[in-house]
Amino acid sequence: MAAVTSGEPLRVLFHFDSSPTLVERLAPMLAGLDVRWCAEHDEQRYRDLLPDTDVLWHVLRPVTESDLAQAPRLRLVQKLGSGVNTIDLAAARRRGISVSNMVGANAQAVAEATLMLMLAALRRTVELDASTRSGTGWPLDTSLADRTGELAGRTVGLVGFGEIARKVERPLVALGARVLYTTRRPESAGEQWRSLDDLLAESDVVSLHLPLDGTTMRLLDTRRLGLMKPGAILVNTARGELVDEEALYAALASGRLAAAGLDTFVAEPVGRSNPLLGLPNVVLTPHVAWLTPETLERCVAVAADNCRRLADGLPLRNIVP
Repeated sequence: MAAVTSGEPLRVLFHFDSSPTLVERLAPMLAGLDVRWCAEHDEQRYRDLLPDTDVLWHVLRPVTESDLAQAPRLRLVQKLGSGVNTIDLAAARRRGISVSNMVGANAQAVAEATLMLMLAALRRTVELDASTRSGTGWPLDTSLADRTGELAGRTVGLVGFGEIARKVERPLVALGARVLYTTRRPESAGEQWRSLDDLLAESDVVSLHLPLDGTTMRLLDTRRLGLMKPGAILVNTARGELVDEEALYAALASGRLAAAGLDTFVAEPVGRSNPLLGLPNVVLTPHVAWLTPETLERCVAVAADNCRRLADGLPLRNIVP
């Protein structure tokens, strides 16, 4: 890859809103780069900045063929995270635009958020918070003991066993849970490995840790959700499209599944008409499991390094084929 010879710093469009505090925190990593910040909801500023952009730092708002067509200088789309299902890879290839991601930069944050959602769903945190705020938490609802429980002694099934899932496993074991996992490569599996169907049938809590592709779309459909134990809990911090939301709603509304903790959804932002929002046994967060200042520091360090490699004509890291 040829080096940039204009003498001007690479112009980076960081497609993410930021507080002044975060900008100041990240500033030392951005030396030598011309970084323009743009909130993901600010479509006009995005359109205005694209034509002069050399590198797009992409977070969540999809990068479409139309976007790429408006960026004649664009040489690299750098995903700040691992999943690239929100980038039109075919359009990028046709235009000679490289796409790069970063595996593991958000693993700690997502692992901690996964544990948070497991515990919040298991202990009915949202329901109890609401009743306490409304003054109806007392006298104690003695049926609460029938709807809550501990991770200790339960079986937790991890669907996918990459870096995030491995980070989730360690505290689960420390708390006394039994952990199973499934991967798409059973030849490298140990005694905790199960096929997906067997894992679903055996687990009290199921947590999703897979990328979204043609083989994982609606992986948990009506049939597979029906394999889960009555009273089981589903946690999804991966991608919303891994789950058939209509089937999930039916399982939760009927009480067959006890609860769910969801950070990702089929349509984002989630519309107010999504029936999952009306269920008291669902804990919801708006696709922010990854979002901590520590994660952003790790992501920006990798992204800035790739920009400097691009400027110097060096091979880029983590190129997506």
